Amino acid sequence: MKAVIFDLDGVITDTAHYHFLAWQKLAQSQDVHFDEAFNENLKGIDRMGSLELILAGASRSYSDAEKLALADSKNAHYKTLIAEMSPADLLPGAVAALDWCRAQGLKVGLASVSKNAFTVLESLGITDKFDYVVDAATIARGKPDPEIFLRAASELGVDPADCVGVEDAAAGVTAIKAAGMFAIGVGQPATLWQADTVIPGLEQFKNMMETLCKTGASSGSCS
Repeated sequence: MKAVIFDLDGVITDTAHYHFLAWQKLAQSQDVHFDEAFNENLKGIDRMGSLELILAGASRSYSDAEKLALADSKNAHYKTLIAEMSPADLLPGAVAALDWCRAQGLKVGLASVSKNAFTVLESLGITDKFDYVVDAATIARGKPDPEIFLRAASELGVDPADCVGVEDAAAGVTAIKAAGMFAIGVGQPATLWQADTVIPGLEQFKNMMETLCKTGASSGSCS
């Protein structure tokens, strides 16, 4: 084990509610039904992929230019919502998990499909805790494709087999496994059944990782 690659939303911070509000406003503007249950389908999916899922319920078709305009509108609203984020918005155990990885000499990466990841990290005050942050704007294929996790491993200079991926979304776990990495799910086992192990939150991250290091369950020894 030489590197740990984290997702952002739902793992380190919870911007899901802000995404929900922004997507809900867009859906309402297009007379498309949108609720919390539907929002679950967007977890781990990039912006354009999420838009496609929402517009599938519309009564008309949209040109590429119209889709881009709608996506930009959603993002603008979302950015106003996250403008007031601060370190208080970090999820419990997040900083401790990042610090533990660095203390063990592990490389730390971020693989978020959010194009606002850099802004969010800065607002949270944790940019310096990552060795590499994938720029989602440079990724051609979103999760569940493994591209973003493979990019993170490559830039960290670590073989994917020596990486652990941490995700809260089923699509993200699929991406981690497709990249050939050990997958830690954060959330409910029933939803994240593809993960190699599941924890309720990052408060349990240190103990779980120490157990993996001792048992070699992560298909490799810890650094």
